[in-house]
Amino acid sequence: MKNVRSELPVSQREELLVALKRRFEQNMDRHEGIEWETILEKLEERPKKLEALGKMEATGGEPDVVEYDERTKEYVFYDCSVESPKGRRSTCYDREALETRKEHKPENSAVGMAADMGIELLTEEQYRRLQRIGNFDAKTSSWLKTPDEIRKLGGAIFGDYRYDTVFVYHNGAESYYSARGFRGTLRV
Repeated sequence: MKNVRSELPVSQREELLVALKRRFEQNMDRHEGIEWETILEKLEERPKKLEALGKMEATGGEPDVVEYDERTKEYVFYDCSVESPKGRRSTCYDREALETRKEHKPENSAVGMAADMGIELLTEEQYRRLQRIGNFDAKTSSWLKTPDEIRKLGGAIFGDYRYDTVFVYHNGAESYYSARGFRGTLRV
């Protein structure tokens, strides 16, 4: 394993790379035709991306490669934890929602936390793609990147999987629940 330039201590980098490789190998159906060594090379060249994956892992996201973007030549990681990542729950949608909430404010917002981690929230299209490779959020729900026209009206969207169906709903952006977090994506 090459030495990766990163802010992560060597032991954490190695531990993260081992976890990512193990997950990659155990879930080959998510990324048929993609080789781990090519992903590893990209990660070694982009230490900030590896750090972002480390944050996804540390908050319970279980990131894994789910596609290769032929146009941009990037591998796309999604959070693949069975339920919405535990370390990212009880968040309202964004900073504006957090600031407008008068009482019982959550500690953070999904959009703010994602930005701090260096990732983006899944879009509705990405969430539906994730649900085609497995059943996720059967007991939880995940905030999704909300279209501007919905957000301007005070709302935000989230998804879950119930009754063998993927549902996308709306809620006030300032709402938060212990079973709602967010799933992220990262391009490498």
